[in-house]
Amino acid sequence: MIANRYIGSPVERFEDRRFLRGKGTYVGDLSRPGLLYAAILRSPRAHGRIRSIDATAALALRGAHTIITAAQIGSQVPRIPIRLQPLPVLVPYHQPVIAERKVRYVGEPIAVVLADSAAIAEDALDLIRVDIEQLPPVPDRHAAAKAEALLFEETGTNLAIRYIAAKGDPGRVWARADYVRRERFAVQRHTAVMLEPRGVLAEWDAAHGRLTVSGASKVAFFNRRILAEQMGLAEDAIDMVENDVGGGFGVRGEFYPEDFLIPFAARFTGRPVKWIEDRREHLIAANHAREAECELKIACRYDGTIVALQGDVYVDVGAYNRTNGMVGARNIAQFLSGPYRIPDIRIEASLLLTNKTPVGTYRGPGRFEADFFRERLFDIVARDLGIDPVEFRRRNLLTAAEMPYSIATITPYEHKDAFDSGDYRLTLDRCLQEIDWAEKSKLQGKLVDGRYQGLGIGCFIEGSAAGPRENARIELESDGTVSIFVGSSAVGQGLETAFAQIAADALEIPIDRIRGVFHGSTAFVREGFGSFHSRAVVMGGSAILLAAESFKQAVRTAAARQLGCEPGAVRLVEGRLAATPDGKSVSFAELAGGGISAEESFANSRHAYSYGAHAAHVAVDPRTGGVEVVDYVAVEDVGRIINPMLLKGQMVGAVVQGLGGALLEHLVYDDEGQLMTGSLADYLLPTASDFPSIRAVVTETHPSPINPLGAKGAGEGGVVPVGGVIANAVASALAPLNVQPHELPLSPSRIWHLIETAHEMQQQLRE
Repeated sequence: MIANRYIGSPVERFEDRRFLRGKGTYVGDLSRPGLLYAAILRSPRAHGRIRSIDATAALALRGAHTIITAAQIGSQVPRIPIRLQPLPVLVPYHQPVIAERKVRYVGEPIAVVLADSAAIAEDALDLIRVDIEQLPPVPDRHAAAKAEALLFEETGTNLAIRYIAAKGDPGRVWARADYVRRERFAVQRHTAVMLEPRGVLAEWDAAHGRLTVSGASKVAFFNRRILAEQMGLAEDAIDMVENDVGGGFGVRGEFYPEDFLIPFAARFTGRPVKWIEDRREHLIAANHAREAECELKIACRYDGTIVALQGDVYVDVGAYNRTNGMVGARNIAQFLSGPYRIPDIRIEASLLLTNKTPVGTYRGPGRFEADFFRERLFDIVARDLGIDPVEFRRRNLLTAAEMPYSIATITPYEHKDAFDSGDYRLTLDRCLQEIDWAEKSKLQGKLVDGRYQGLGIGCFIEGSAAGPRENARIELESDGTVSIFVGSSAVGQGLETAFAQIAADALEIPIDRIRGVFHGSTAFVREGFGSFHSRAVVMGGSAILLAAESFKQAVRTAAARQLGCEPGAVRLVEGRLAATPDGKSVSFAELAGGGISAEESFANSRHAYSYGAHAAHVAVDPRTGGVEVVDYVAVEDVGRIINPMLLKGQMVGAVVQGLGGALLEHLVYDDEGQLMTGSLADYLLPTASDFPSIRAVVTETHPSPINPLGAKGAGEGGVVPVGGVIANAVASALAPLNVQPHELPLSPSRIWHLIETAHEMQQQLRE
C-alpha cells in the first residue's frame, strides 16, 4: 500500500450530500402499489395466559384487510435464536415471534392488523378483544430470584444462565491482603433512541418464490438466515435490502418479532406490507439494556497495588433471551477489570428473567456498567488508602511491555482473550493534560457561586474486530470508476467515507474515482457479517485491502494483454496503467468491458482493543441536585486513525449518550410490570444544548498487530467510561457533604435525596 493520502485525513462525509439535500431513503419513504400497512397489537399485561382473541369487530372496519395471530402462523410458532455464542441452556427462553398461550411483557406482539392505511390499522387495534388471565408478575431481579412466580414453568427457574469470569485464584489472597473493601453499585435500565424508529417493508413474488425485505441493518446476512429457516425458504430466495438509518447503536438491526411478522404477512396476503414503529412502541418493544447490580470485593496492598477482584453481578434480562441479549452481562463479568493489572479475578454474573421488555446490546454493552462499578470503587478505595485517585490508577494501568495481556476467561462457552497492544498510561496523562487537572483539581469540593465543584477521572478499554470474517468486492465500472461492495452495514458511522478513503489509497487512485460504497444488502457480496462490536473498519476495511490487491492484479493482467507486456511490467501512474520502459498506457475505462472485479474475505479470530481516559468537571447545585457538566475531555488511542473528523464525531456523540445514561435516562417499571416512562415526555433524553463543552482527542501510538490496517474500533469507547467519570466528579464535588453515589442515573432528585440523607445522618451523629 502506498503512503497515506486519504487515510488519516479529515475527509468530509460522502453520506451528508444526500442527507442534507433531503435525498436520503428511509423505509418510511418507500411505497409500493397495493401496499398494506401493518399495526401490531401488543400485550397490555406483563404476565398472563391468553384465553381468547376476538377480531370480529376489527375485521368489519372498512379498510381493514387481514388480522394475523399465532393461529394463522401455524402449530409451530417460530422462535428467535441467539446470534452470538448460543448455548442449549438458553433455548427454552428464546422469544416466539408472536405470543402463543402466554404473554410475558407489556408490548409483546399478540396480533398483526393489515389495512389500507396506517390510521385504519391503528383504529382496528382498538376493536380487537383479548381476554388475558392475569398471572403474578415478576417485576424485578429480587422477585425473579425468589421464584415464587415463573415465566417458564417448565424450567422451574427464573435464572437463565450464570456466567463466570475467572483469572488466577482470588480465594488465596483475602486472608493476607493489606486492605479489603466491599461495595454495592447499580446501573438503571435504559436504551438507545434513534433519530427515526425501526421499519420493515416486505414484498413477496409468488411467481418466482422470492422475498424482498427492506429495512435491514447491522447483521443482514444473519437475519436472512433466520428468516429463511422460519419461512421454509432457501437463503438465496431472500434479498435483505439496507436503507438509510438515523443511527443504530446496537439496538437497531437485531432480529425482532416484526422481522418475521411483516414478511410472513406479505406472503400470507400476496401484497407488499409496511410497518413503521412509533416512539411508544420503540420504548416498550425494542431492546432495553444496562440494568445491572453488583456486589464487589477488592483486595489491595497499602501502596495501592490491586491484588484481587471478586464479585457477584445480577442482570435483569427481561422476559426472553433475545438474539444478542447475553452480551452485556458477559461483558460486565469479563471486563470488570478494565485496562488494569489485576492478577486474581472471579466475577459471577447471573441473568435473571423478569416481566420486562427483553434486553439486547446498546453501545458499549456491559462495559458502560462495568466501568461505572469499577471506577467508582477505585475512587472509594483510593480515598480509604490516602492515595491520589489518579496515582492509584497509574500504578495499576497496563504498560506496553505487558502486551499482549490475558484477561479473565469467561465460561460457559469458554472464551479466552487478550489485549493486543498499547500503553494505557499515555492516554491517562494526555487526558489530565487536556483538562488541566493540576490546576482544576484545586477546585475539588469548593463551593463557588452556590455550586460545589468536582472533577472525575476514569480509564477504559473498547473491544473490537469480532470475527470470523468480512467480505468486500471491488468492481470496475464502464466509465472507469470503481465501486466498492461490502458486507459491513452503515448505521450512521460514516462507513461510506471511511471505506472510500481506504479503497482509494489501496487502489492508488483519486478518491473521486470511487463511484460509491455499497453496503449491507445481501445481494452485494457472497456473504457478510455486518456492523457490531466496533468491527466495520477493522474487518471490512481489511477486506477492502485484500480485495484491492486482487483487483490490481486483475487490471494489470488485463492491461498487459492490451499493452503487449507481462503483468509485472504494468504499474499505476496517476490513475492509468502504464507499461515500462516504453511508457505505453491504458485507462481504467478502456479495460471496463472485461468485467473486472475481485472479492476477498478477511478472517480474524482475535480482538483489537482501543483504550483511553475521560475526565469531567462538574458543578452541583445542592439546593436542586442539578448537575452541570462544565467541561468534558475524552481521549482514545485507536491504533490507526482513518478519518479524524469522523472519529471525533463518533466520540462526542457517544459521550452525549453516556451523559444521558449517567444523568437522565431511566426506563421505570411499577410492581405490576407496567412501563411508567413510555414516552419522551417521561423518558428524558439529552438535547444539543445540554452538554456544550465536550472535547475529543484521538491518538494512534500503538497500532493493532492483528489486522493489516493496524486499526482498532472506535464506535463505542466514547460511551464506556462516562457513568463512572460523572459519578466520580459528583462524589468529589459533594465530598464536603459526605455524599457517595452508588447508583445511576444521577438525576436531580436522586442527588437531592443523597444530600438530604447525608445531612440527616450527620445530624444524628451530632446528637
